[in-house]
Amino acid sequence: MHLKLVQFGLMDAPRLLIAHGLFGSARNWGVLAKRLSRNFCVTAVDMRNHGESPWSESHSYDDLAKDLASIVVDTGQPAHVIGHSMGGKAAMVLALRHPQLIDRLVIADIAPVSYDHTQAHLVQAMNAVDLTRVTNRTDADRQLAAYVEDATTRAFLLQSLDVSTASWRLNLATLDRDMPKILSFPAIDGQFEGPTLFLSGGASDYVQPEHRARIRQLFPSARFAKIKDAGHWLHAEKPREFEETVRSFLNADVSSDADR
Repeated sequence: MHLKLVQFGLMDAPRLLIAHGLFGSARNWGVLAKRLSRNFCVTAVDMRNHGESPWSESHSYDDLAKDLASIVVDTGQPAHVIGHSMGGKAAMVLALRHPQLIDRLVIADIAPVSYDHTQAHLVQAMNAVDLTRVTNRTDADRQLAAYVEDATTRAFLLQSLDVSTASWRLNLATLDRDMPKILSFPAIDGQFEGPTLFLSGGASDYVQPEHRARIRQLFPSARFAKIKDAGHWLHAEKPREFEETVRSFLNADVSSDADR
């Protein structure tokens, strides 16, 4: 599957691949990608069933990991990978299935476990919007407000609304049907022994202390950090702090990884 890619930076710089979370897109990472491109050749991807990438009847983490693997293979060299939420799980499966493709791994606010943080209600909310009565995002926001109280969440979802075609840039049917797969994590016995950072929001509950044993089982070199006062969308809420932490990790000497 040929996904929509957005690239920043010089082609001869170290490679950095960014995988967004559920209902997101490459455009959500535009500012951070541009800033990180000062030191890296950054590729931000629209995951399948999102943005401008093709739709599919399947949305498993093995599917998503294969999509990411093909991007890295096409460059002819290993890459650093950042994955947030759903994209973080996809990045973890990529690392566990194809460790030779990854230099350093950053997992943003997610763990390799199953969750009950279902987002099915947001799919239902988007489906409830009568797109025939939408001429601009304000129209859509008014309708969406009847189902989604939080204005920040509505603004995030509306980034995936194409007003010109009166359609969502999300395969809502597949995402709804495969929500159990998205909430889960596949059974994998492998390990990724490379440098890995689990970066969490200090105000988020997605990565709990009890998750660390499973994380270290799969990622024995894992390091942990938190961004104070940030929630699940830590890269959007605290972009400067996120960038600084990620840049420090990616540029760290290999010898320093023993001192985690």
